[in-house]
Amino acid sequence: MIETSARLLALLSLLQLRREWTGSELADRLEVGPRTIRRDVDKLRSLGYPIEAAPGVAGGYRLGAGAELPPLLLDEAEAVAVAVGLRVAAAGGLEGIEETSVRALAKLEQVLPDRLRRRVSALSQATSAFSSDGPRIDSDVLATLASACRDGVRLRFSYTARDDAKTRRHVEPSALVYSGYRWYLVAFDLDREDWRTFRIDRIPVSPPVRPEGRGMRRLVPGGDPAAYVASQLRRNGGDASLPPGRIRVHAPAHVMAGRLPQRRLTVTPDGESACIVSTIGPWYRGFLVWMATMGERLEVLEPPELVELAQTVAATLAASA
Repeated sequence: MIETSARLLALLSLLQLRREWTGSELADRLEVGPRTIRRDVDKLRSLGYPIEAAPGVAGGYRLGAGAELPPLLLDEAEAVAVAVGLRVAAAGGLEGIEETSVRALAKLEQVLPDRLRRRVSALSQATSAFSSDGPRIDSDVLATLASACRDGVRLRFSYTARDDAKTRRHVEPSALVYSGYRWYLVAFDLDREDWRTFRIDRIPVSPPVRPEGRGMRRLVPGGDPAAYVASQLRRNGGDASLPPGRIRVHAPAHVMAGRLPQRRLTVTPDGESACIVSTIGPWYRGFLVWMATMGERLEVLEPPELVELAQTVAATLAASA
């Protein structure tokens, strides 16, 4: 049995972990009775936490929006993960998030215990990130989509297809996927009665994404959103504006396969001592940078834009040597 003070902290942590809990779920997690949960909720409310309760036998609870953000309860691994994530986010990719990420990171590092602050500082000093050349998206749009995925809320939004056709979509969102170059929304299209993958940079800020009430929670085909998006990109030949990239590496396929992320790249043997590494979906600048760090002799095959970029980077490095 958890003591009262520790139980209150555990209860608050659970309420921050998920949007809504039933009273019985909280009681089971904390190994107490429903009456104890009600008393603990009242105590948290008396401390200023805006906990909302839904009527009925289930007794649902959720942490409501308040005038001030309540303290976040993070374990050591979570604190380090958040700090590293904020530092990477500061490198860009989302409109307007760079400065916000730096401010949030400074606040987090200020309140970390000395031991954790040293760990985060070591990771920060040893880690760097380069900004993506991918299309930038609005952070508010991304946050709205993420909340809808979490809460099972239907959405309506405008969408620009690859042929520039303007459409209105009515979907039940399931997951967000970042390919390393673009952000995608995986959702069930209610008008087309089928799964669709939407590029988030093609969802405009205005008119805004509009919630449409509670929807059905659906599992992405195959159960893995990232694998589903990758398969769709392969089936469609990648993005029309950026085809897949291919590089010949003068190293055996079995050696390179163990060194490369299989979700992003495929490795095909090209004889006994070479292989072809291809992007899953559109090529991106980071693909060239990643391959250059492998320490193997490379031949950039296609597309022409990737070949030209490799020549430009090689010339720049040669001139600065």
